[in-house]
Amino acid sequence: MTAAESSADAGPVSPSGKSREPRAWKFIGTSLWGLLLFGAMFVGQLTVVAWFLIVSGEPINTSTLTTLLSNGRIISLSVIMGLPAILIVLWIATRLSRISFADYLALRWPSWRMLATGLAALVALMMVWEAVSHVAGRESSPGFMMDVLKTARADGALWLLVIAFCVVAPITEEFFARGFLYRGWSESFLRPAGAILLSSAVWTMMHMQYNWFFLTQVFSIGLLFGYLRYRSGSTWLTVVLHGFNNLAATIQTIWLANNS
Repeated sequence: MTAAESSADAGPVSPSGKSREPRAWKFIGTSLWGLLLFGAMFVGQLTVVAWFLIVSGEPINTSTLTTLLSNGRIISLSVIMGLPAILIVLWIATRLSRISFADYLALRWPSWRMLATGLAALVALMMVWEAVSHVAGRESSPGFMMDVLKTARADGALWLLVIAFCVVAPITEEFFARGFLYRGWSESFLRPAGAILLSSAVWTMMHMQYNWFFLTQVFSIGLLFGYLRYRSGSTWLTVVLHGFNNLAATIQTIWLANNS
């Protein structure tokens, strides 16, 4: 679907007398908006950490920040606060493109067949990585997740952690990576293949709390999500699959914590 086809009207008339057609941001525009989106999300998340830092009355040092950034309740609230921040900037960016928010981000429901196909592919990929983890003698769950889970449980905020990781984070990250970034970059010189690679790399860099092994795993999942976004034309598909992946990882971490 082209930018012009995604809008029913031709838009307002410019001073030259020609209609302004809806048009997706290309490489540079998407990249600049992407930086602004990431900044908005970071500020939204940082606000929560700053609030708890002020309330705690603790001195600002590495030890205090490390404790706050591994606290499940604080991390959960940070993730949740990042969503409205990024939605506001996304609304502005799509508004200026003159393409509707839903059309720009491909917020259409996929077919059940595509959903089943994507779920099967994700499960297969997860099984491959589980086997690789076993052979390499590595933990199946990052230590970071284990610490966050334990503190969330101690604070009675496990439910909040599940909402943040399995609902809010998938929406925030997929709207950003597979929704906005992929849309603009795929219509630039990168084409869909380049957009899948670059958006997956950006998404991976958003998970720098993990080591290289888990970052490689994240990148591979990003490639799968990008391909499914391309084939289905639906960002909701990747949101659902992302949520399923995070839920499976959360359940696995809980199981490991209970048996450690």
